[in-house]
Amino acid sequence: MTGIDAMDIARDSVITLLWIAGPITIVGVLVGVAISFIQALTQIQEMTLALVPKIIVMFICLMLTLPFMADAIQSYTMRLTVRLIAGN
Repeated sequence: MTGIDAMDIARDSVITLLWIAGPITIVGVLVGVAISFIQALTQIQEMTLALVPKIIVMFICLMLTLPFMADAIQSYTMRLTVRLIAGN
């Protein structure tokens, strides 16, 4: 395995990671900003008010995107296996 192959594997893994973690991260950020905006408008600064809805919405997003995540991990594993077997 050359350095170029290692860089290709690393790049592919980072891109796969972004595809897998992206939807949940984006949903968490959007819900956090919305709750912070509501807290700023109402002057209610309760920490659990920000945390509980974010956890619930991120869990729902996880359940909805879990098949996509499993497919992405499976296809990455297959690409990596093919690349490693072809390299030997």
